Amino acid sequence: MKKYLANFLIMNKALKCQLALHFKTLRLLFLCLLVMSGKGFAAEVKGLVQLNYVKASEESSWFDEGTGILAYSEDSANVQQALLTLSDNFANGVSYEVVANYYQLGEQNLGISQAQLSYKPLSNSKLRWRARVGFFYPKLSLENVDTGWLSPFTYTQSAVNSWVGEELRTAGLEVTLYSPGRTRNSPISWEFHGSLFKANDPLGTVISWRGFAMHDRQSLNNDRVPFAAYPSVIQEDRIFHPNYVEPYHELDGNIGFYLGTHIEYYKQSTLRYYFYDNQADPLEVSHERLYAWRTKFHSLALQHKFNGNTRVLGQWLSGSSVMGDRFVYIDFDAWYVMLSHKYKTHRISLRFDKFKVREDDIFPWDPNNSDGHGVTLAWRNDLDKNWQIGVEQHINQNSADIRATLGENIQVDQHQSLAVLQYRW
Repeated sequence: MKKYLANFLIMNKALKCQLALHFKTLRLLFLCLLVMSGKGFAAEVKGLVQLNYVKASEESSWFDEGTGILAYSEDSANVQQALLTLSDNFANGVSYEVVANYYQLGEQNLGISQAQLSYKPLSNSKLRWRARVGFFYPKLSLENVDTGWLSPFTYTQSAVNSWVGEELRTAGLEVTLYSPGRTRNSPISWEFHGSLFKANDPLGTVISWRGFAMHDRQSLNNDRVPFAAYPSVIQEDRIFHPNYVEPYHELDGNIGFYLGTHIEYYKQSTLRYYFYDNQADPLEVSHERLYAWRTKFHSLALQHKFNGNTRVLGQWLSGSSVMGDRFVYIDFDAWYVMLSHKYKTHRISLRFDKFKVREDDIFPWDPNNSDGHGVTLAWRNDLDKNWQIGVEQHINQNSADIRATLGENIQVDQHQSLAVLQYRW
């Protein structure tokens, strides 16, 4: 293992200097939850840190108020992920989980990405139920199934789940009815999810103006997601909206909802369907000039395991979003398909993404059409139960009509190479 680590650190000479800048913040993140897990507090604490060296494309990222759809704007060494999960289960069926994250990129570097309290009563019946309340994701993804809603397959996530991670989180209540197949001597297990929530009114802002992107950063509880300062967006005689969104705001008092169904066949084939509607009033505006966006979509995720090592999975997401008196109206559509194979300690994953946004609103000077496709190839190798190394190559071609308002080319080709060192406990 020392040989692997030595080679990796040589390849990333700049990493040590870069990490020194972020050491204090990382230490604060770790200590916050470790103190809580100390004497007299029998919680389980898990953590994960990813350090990378990236060979980046020339286009500036939206994190730097550019128009590129990849996270990094220049070749660099970075803290890609740092997270801690604190959880515990009690004999009465109550459990909780809190996920705290540190990100080098973005407006908010340290914060909470998930916090939920769950209740799952003990039952031997064929029909059972459970519930959770808090700040959490709908379980619509079969890609993001690792600790802290990360992907165990690639480092750069699909366009579908990159958007979910940056703009979608629900503050609400979810109730689930479920029936394990073994209780009915059936190969089919099923679940039905229903949720009422608030505080996701600006959902749709980023994909309307920037379009879809591909990365692995999850927005935090009080986060702000920036994008380029497009004249049609920020000027007073135009839409007059800031070039950022704070995605977790309640602006109109309306209650949103989602419904979901999971079907599993012999733990080999899985289907997940969700319908999501935030029920926002598109005429509501905050004092920061942030609008509520009425956003609704369908999501269908599928997975089939050929055996214990090889699987194919995919997801399709299709919906619409409107802001103001049809100031912006978009239909959006995105999907991916991925093949992943594991051999001993190695996992290789290949994914193809396609995405588009089409406008149908009243302002021709605010063009919102965008589209693109991309290919991601990743190799990950577990050195032991704690350490992992990996490399990834990503390429995409994308276009966004709104770039023309900044005098930029509408269509660009982007690429990104990553070398990643991961430690988990």
